[in-house]
Amino acid sequence: MAASAGPEIERLIALLSKLPGLGPRSARRATLALLKRRDQLLGPLADALAAARDRVKTCGVCGALDTTDPCAVCNDQSRDQTLICVVEDVGALWAMERAGAFRGRYHVLGGLLSALDGVGPEALRVRELVQRSTGGSVREVILALPATVDGQTTAHYLAERLIPSGAAVTSLARGVPVGGDLDWLDDGTIAQALRARRPA
Repeated sequence: MAASAGPEIERLIALLSKLPGLGPRSARRATLALLKRRDQLLGPLADALAAARDRVKTCGVCGALDTTDPCAVCNDQSRDQTLICVVEDVGALWAMERAGAFRGRYHVLGGLLSALDGVGPEALRVRELVQRSTGGSVREVILALPATVDGQTTAHYLAERLIPSGAAVTSLARGVPVGGDLDWLDDGTIAQALRARRPA
C-alpha cells in the first residue's frame, strides 16, 4: 500500500482481506469502492456491522445465528419438531432454508471431525445433538454434511452416537444434480449416483 494511504485505510484493507474470498487485492478494491461511496455504502455498512455485533447471538437450542434466542426457526411452531437436520455450519443452514424443502428443526455442529486439524467430538456440538434426539420426541435425524472425508467421518460418528436415541438416522442423497450433464460430472459423483439409484 502506498505511504499516502494513511493508517485508517490500511487497517480497513487489512481487516477486509481476512474475510473469506477476499485477498489483499480484492480488499483494496472493496476499500476504494467503500470510500468513493461513503454515504451510500460505507456509512450504512458501518451501521449494519455495529448492529450485528450488538444484536446477533447464537441460538441456545440449535446453534444458528439470530437476534433472538431461541432463534426464529426454533420458535416456529409450524415446523416439524420430530425432524432434526444436522449441518456443519450456519451457512449450510441458510442454504437449506433457501431451498425451502425442509420444514423441520436444525442442529448446527460448528464444524467437522478432523484428525489432521485436531478437531475432536468435544469441539463440536455433539453432546447437545444427542440430548435433543433422546427421549422419543425426535423420529428422524438427517445428516446434511459435506461429501468429504471429514464430512463422512463425522456422519459415521454421529450415526453411532445416535443409535441409543431410537431416532432414524438418514443422510442426504448424493449424485447427479438437477440439470446436470453426465459428461461434466466427476467419477465419484457418477459412482455415488449409481449406488443411490431408485425406481423411476
